Amino acid sequence: MSKELNGRRVAIMSADGFEQSELIEPRKALIAAGALVKIVSPKLGKIRGWNEKDWGDSIAVDVKLSEADADDFDAIMLPGGVMNPDILRGDEDALAFLQDFVNAGKPIAAICHGPQTLIEVGAVKGRKMTSYASIKTDLINAGAMWVDEEVVVDQGLVTSRSPKDIPAFNKKMLEEFAEGVHAKAPAKSSKSKTSTNSNSQQLHS
Repeated sequence: MSKELNGRRVAIMSADGFEQSELIEPRKALIAAGALVKIVSPKLGKIRGWNEKDWGDSIAVDVKLSEADADDFDAIMLPGGVMNPDILRGDEDALAFLQDFVNAGKPIAAICHGPQTLIEVGAVKGRKMTSYASIKTDLINAGAMWVDEEVVVDQGLVTSRSPKDIPAFNKKMLEEFAEGVHAKAPAKSSKSKTSTNSNSQQLHS
């Protein structure tokens, strides 16, 4: 594999309960492409994956979210799993970290339930996206244009539906991460956690 991401710094933001294949396989693809990958999580130590129907392998965390800085990364990847995004969408540090990627127009890749966290920072309105079918209505209600396709790309945002889409997801993720910041970045909002929470409340009101 070519080293199209040589030197690019990629954050994989996750918590316990990530769908194992949706973190491990994209991480392998990123590393093979030359990216410097860091696992960013609400806690240090290890986080445990969910392997289809039971707990799976654990993976070491590199950076605690409370100490993470989006300026240290060029792109971010959000794996799925039911528990993982549910934890992240309620974590102020996770939302502030993700908001900075959105504000800067940096490429983002999210698979399965991963886009749930994007809803919380107001990043899906007007975007063409896909996801696991069970959160289709959540995304539509937040303003996304949801489609049932294996991978969808919209101005640096890459989304896929489930583990079966990982090959297509990885391919487009590498392409968008190599392309870098997109010109049509959304208008910047305050980086404060108060502002992030306000966005979330408006979406759910």
